[in-house]
Amino acid sequence: MKTINDFNFKDKKALVRVDFNVPQDDQLKITDNTRISAVKPTIEKILSDGGSVILMTHLGRPKGEVKDEFSLKHIVNEVSEVLGHKVKFVEESIGEKAKEAAADLQPGEILLLENLRFHSEEEKGDEAFAERLSELGDAYVNDAFGTAHRAHASTAVIANYFESTKFFGLLMANELKAIDKVLKSGEKPVTAILGGSKVSTKITIIENILPAVDNLIIGGGMAFTFIKALGGKIGNSLVEEDKLPLALEILGKAKEHNVKVYLPSDTVIAESFSNDADIKDVDIYQIPEGWMGMDAGPKSREQFNDVLLNSRTILWNGPIGVFEMSNFSAGTVALGESIAEATKLGAFSLVGGGDSVAFVKQFGYDHKVSYVSTGGGAMLESLEGLELPGIAAINK
Repeated sequence: MKTINDFNFKDKKALVRVDFNVPQDDQLKITDNTRISAVKPTIEKILSDGGSVILMTHLGRPKGEVKDEFSLKHIVNEVSEVLGHKVKFVEESIGEKAKEAAADLQPGEILLLENLRFHSEEEKGDEAFAERLSELGDAYVNDAFGTAHRAHASTAVIANYFESTKFFGLLMANELKAIDKVLKSGEKPVTAILGGSKVSTKITIIENILPAVDNLIIGGGMAFTFIKALGGKIGNSLVEEDKLPLALEILGKAKEHNVKVYLPSDTVIAESFSNDADIKDVDIYQIPEGWMGMDAGPKSREQFNDVLLNSRTILWNGPIGVFEMSNFSAGTVALGESIAEATKLGAFSLVGGGDSVAFVKQFGYDHKVSYVSTGGGAMLESLEGLELPGIAAINK
């Protein structure tokens, strides 16, 4: 893996693709700066070598149009604050002003280019656009794992113009190492927890990870498709009727790979999809008509805890209950506690995927696990065994 540690950036201008697609409030103030602080080690390394940094990113979905609300001028001050360096800003990503600002950049300085997606060529992976971007720097660094699954001009095509000076940033390298630890080099037993609402979105992940894991915990809404396939009564719970045969097929494949599958044994049910609904705890195979499963019950939490405390490598993707509603968050909280405890005991734990990441941040578990992935779609595609365009571009 070619990382920035393999190169000295003295007197070099590094074009660094970052993912500063950060959430903002109505006043365009950043509400979560995790993605900015995550690239700080990469930027520090380049600057300490005596190089300068030109940051490239997108923000939002301006769809090729210049729109003030998506301008990076609104985030430049916070980027400066988080990185601990004054960041210069130019209201272009290509063009004379961008060229001039890049040419004037001195060692130790940082320049932020305007939103790449103000140009429709970015998402189209346009060669000419990528070439014009490449002219601004001497080396290319991809540290945007969150966009590595996109074959865009700045994430994949641009690397063609830097044959020997293209590198992974430190964040990207850490993301790849974390995934490798789960899929290839992790200490056994390896346990994967897959939650969320639908089996259909996780099929390829399950198929790809079965050879690598010892235990598979299936929770959340997708568990009911498995329970129904096994003959259970699931009331009004979420189910993908057309995926019942597939659920049985997955269980069969798990058996072939000697993977132990753990489904919830009990569930917290409600009469309606509401935090104020009447609730009770029942056997997951005996949900009454008119009721729906909303969270893993106490017995399930205990069983999952036992599995996790005996694991050495843990992957968590997807909540196991409707944690956004306080009455149905106990199962996911208990899971977070179990993973935190296992991590404390020396297990390696990787959390990834939008909802799981939202949960660990909201409930304060982000510092109690080994690694929280910054890339939702990119991480999922990696777990599916796909080679991401942004990674292939550096490796070739």
